[in-house]
Amino acid sequence: MSTYITAAEGDITRAMALYGWNARVSAALMLPSHFAEVTIRNAVSEALTTVYGSRWPWNLGLQRSLPAPAGPVYSPRQDLLNTRNRESTTGGVISELKIVFWQSMFTARHDVRVWNHHILNLFPNASGPTPSDLRRRIYTDLESIRKLRNRVAHHEPILARNLGEDLNRIIELIELRSKPAGVWVRAMEDVSTLLIERP
Repeated sequence: MSTYITAAEGDITRAMALYGWNARVSAALMLPSHFAEVTIRNAVSEALTTVYGSRWPWNLGLQRSLPAPAGPVYSPRQDLLNTRNRESTTGGVISELKIVFWQSMFTARHDVRVWNHHILNLFPNASGPTPSDLRRRIYTDLESIRKLRNRVAHHEPILARNLGEDLNRIIELIELRSKPAGVWVRAMEDVSTLLIERP
């Protein structure tokens, strides 16, 4: 409670209200972030299907292109191997891979094979960037979204973040691929209302 008590300047009643509000706005952020992740993973899958075929999770060329760092750090290659060992379809693999896998696809190592030729078509509403600029932007946006989601998933305080900016980043990422999807998510989300109601 110390974070909330500090934010409420020692007022315990307000601190409790902030705690409840933090939980509510955290839950509300899951809806737009859900659609952002689905949007991104579908775009990456479409690109990988174009380059490696519909059974891309089992393509040796893709497997070899993925980083496989040693030690207790995230390994995109190991994540793919583990997931495809549990799932028998491409759709099953897509739904089970971690968000960090999709983020890791937006690195320069995939520019030549994947992004230089496909990213602008997959995100047609990005105005003016080069393929590498757009790839970097998406990577950065996903990093911010992933960190926010991790805080939410671990029931941590998010009240010090600029949540309005977080929401805009999430929806703008969706809109890069589909303006109608962005409009749909904006119509459904409750975050904007909760931001106004902050104790």
